[in-house]
Amino acid sequence: MFESLFGSSMKTQMVAPEKALAGRDQPVLPTARPHTVLGTPITGPWPEGTRVLYLAMGCFWGAEEIFWQVPGVTSTAVGYMGGTTPNPTYEEVCTARTGHTETALVAYDPAVVSEEELLKIFWERHDPTQGYRQGNDVGTQYRSAVYWTTPEQEAAVRDTEERYQKVLTARGLDPITTEVAPAEGRTFYYAEDYHQQYLDKNPNGYRCHATTGIPFPGAA
Repeated sequence: MFESLFGSSMKTQMVAPEKALAGRDQPVLPTARPHTVLGTPITGPWPEGTRVLYLAMGCFWGAEEIFWQVPGVTSTAVGYMGGTTPNPTYEEVCTARTGHTETALVAYDPAVVSEEELLKIFWERHDPTQGYRQGNDVGTQYRSAVYWTTPEQEAAVRDTEERYQKVLTARGLDPITTEVAPAEGRTFYYAEDYHQQYLDKNPNGYRCHATTGIPFPGAA
């Protein structure tokens, strides 16, 4: 996103933790406020029974927009996850020296929308085989990733990844490169306020449209 729009070079090798930027003690999102579309908190607390799943699929502007439209999703937010630098800024993440990937937080009611339904959208709406890029967006912060918070999510991630890989392999595509891991031990750092619900504030803003074009297989 930043690098593609402004022509800056990107590194495509994961930074070693000891070489990552130092970051800061204070968060870059100074104040919490309601979701501009859903009207719900973007930082919690969540209603009882809410589950949270973290999904990275390239530019987080478009990823967040996709999920706030899903019935059963109660809130979304964007941030940085999976790296080393504490409380990074957007500009720091774009140097590829924080280790983070642009991530969408998806808070949802599992009685209304299932993990499989969310993951079907995730797999179909980006290209999980591209490594450190999505389309023209190149860099480690654009890598595909899923970070789960419950056993049910982990089971769904592993099942849907295996099923989608079979379809991709049959069509001659490369192996999935998505990072799949528990959210525990990986802090989600909220991005700056201007990134939150960016495409609601800027309807003609940038969207990454990278995709395999291959639908997720039907239910087993």
